[in-house]
Amino acid sequence: ICHPLRYPVIMNPHLCVFLVLVSFILSLLNSQLHNQIVLQFTCFKNVEIFNFFCEPSQLLNLACSDSVINNIFMYLDSVIFGFLPISGILLSYYKIVSSILRIPSSDGKYKAFSTCGSHLAVVCLFYGTGLGAYLSSAASSFPRKGAVTSVMYTVVI
Repeated sequence: ICHPLRYPVIMNPHLCVFLVLVSFILSLLNSQLHNQIVLQFTCFKNVEIFNFFCEPSQLLNLACSDSVINNIFMYLDSVIFGFLPISGILLSYYKIVSSILRIPSSDGKYKAFSTCGSHLAVVCLFYGTGLGAYLSSAASSFPRKGAVTSVMYTVVI
């Protein structure tokens, strides 16, 4: 966005394939981490999970065995796959807004902001419903409310 004339050169097909492969491999490793954590549990308490989808953090609460190491892995996973992407998005939006504010005409600023507005709306919907689903399932004792936020998160994705 900062260099629109160089975009086709920067984003060549090889770089796009590389980014897709890196994303696929990282998501595969993340899912394997969750599988390994869940497979280490010895037994579960007799508790029903009231949610639309089963999260590994909820399974940690149900485990009979000590899950301190598993909690450390879950927090580390949350930092890597949650905080790093959102910080990258915020940094890129900072650069975008700073370059848009340097545009001298107000029509150019309006055009640039309207182009970025739809992407910003999607990012806010995705992270907003995701945070709502995870925070409400952790803090709420009402199972129906957690199910509704989980369904909203799944529908928005």
